[in-house]
Amino acid sequence: MKGSKPAYFPKLDDVLQAAQTIAEISEVTPLTDSIRLSKQYNCQVRLKREDLQRVRSYKIRGAFNKISSLTEEERAKGVICASAGNHAQGVAFACFHLKIKGTIYMPSVTPKQKVEQTKLFGGEWVDIVLEGDTFDDASMAARTYGDKHGKIFVHPFDDPKIIEGQATVGLELISQSKIPIDYLFVCIGGGGLASGLISVFSELSPNTKIIGVEPKGAPSMKTSIDKGEVVSLDHIDKFIDGAAVKKVGNLTYAICNYYLDNMITVDEGKACQTILDLYNRDAIVVEPAGALSIAALDDYKEEIAGKNVVCIIGGSNNDITRTAEIKERALLYGKLKHYFIIRFPQRPGALKEFVVDILGPTDDITHFEYSKKSSRENAPAVVGIELKNPDDLKPLIERMKSNNFYGEYINDKPDLFEYLV
Repeated sequence: MKGSKPAYFPKLDDVLQAAQTIAEISEVTPLTDSIRLSKQYNCQVRLKREDLQRVRSYKIRGAFNKISSLTEEERAKGVICASAGNHAQGVAFACFHLKIKGTIYMPSVTPKQKVEQTKLFGGEWVDIVLEGDTFDDASMAARTYGDKHGKIFVHPFDDPKIIEGQATVGLELISQSKIPIDYLFVCIGGGGLASGLISVFSELSPNTKIIGVEPKGAPSMKTSIDKGEVVSLDHIDKFIDGAAVKKVGNLTYAICNYYLDNMITVDEGKACQTILDLYNRDAIVVEPAGALSIAALDDYKEEIAGKNVVCIIGGSNNDITRTAEIKERALLYGKLKHYFIIRFPQRPGALKEFVVDILGPTDDITHFEYSKKSSRENAPAVVGIELKNPDDLKPLIERMKSNNFYGEYINDKPDLFEYLV
């Protein structure tokens, strides 16, 4: 524990009441053993499958608990929210179930699958507005519209009723586990789920170490904890949309800052590789945010050996059209995909020479594009090469240089990489 004790902290009685409120619509999601991960990390790893909720994420818990708590007068005004997808679906489901009109703001970059699912769950009871590039942009627009029209704002994480609803995941976990849980890994975006879990485990399982996990490109909670106050990040990587927020909540920060055992970040590429492993080896579909808790295990592999570990899989709302980008990020992270500017001599057979003499026997060209037409001696091209082993990179570059094909390596030049690839 560190910092000042939070002014607001969920009471167990309120969480129990939330569990009764959401019982009619929320699934009791399974806690399943992972044979593969348990062998890999020499411990018992179990997965809390919140991806199997009706809206395929835990967000339905908090949204339904919050909206159910509104007075008749508040319900008549209608509700409004901002979300990168999962909270939107929870709010949409609650609006349809409770027959309350809702307006849902989503970032314009939200995967199409999440937008379509929100429409499906909300039906005629919700209107969807795509606004801004990030959750924070959408949230600002939603608040402005809500204030103007007198609608109740349903915050995705920084609200007591939301936190108490998410806390019901902790109640289920403890009732499902026949043995004490040593480590609990949870993804943090705004911090609502982590805050809820903390409230339950601090009372019912105080020896459990709770580890918060954020995307490396959006470390809003870690940065805030490190600086001792809530800060707003200037720029974030929006790829892990379910956890990419510029600013965490005041309530959630106070709880996480005081109670979390540790707060770590995971590279987006590592999360992508975890997504692929879960799909290919376990037949489990997760979204990028849903993979973070499992992706964090590598950082704790020595500490968790022989322990009982639970990872929360928060959601599975993944758009299949993102598969190519997920694979690309995974390969880049694993140092198996490399991009170069290659200067091909303008002579017959130059490309054949590159393929036969420069590439290794297992190297594969996956991207090839001349940057511009040229009649000069050397015509540059952007070439992407996939390797079977990271160690193949150095000899590949050496062969390029010795045969005068090498131009520039651009993986480590983000501005140039983004422009050319």
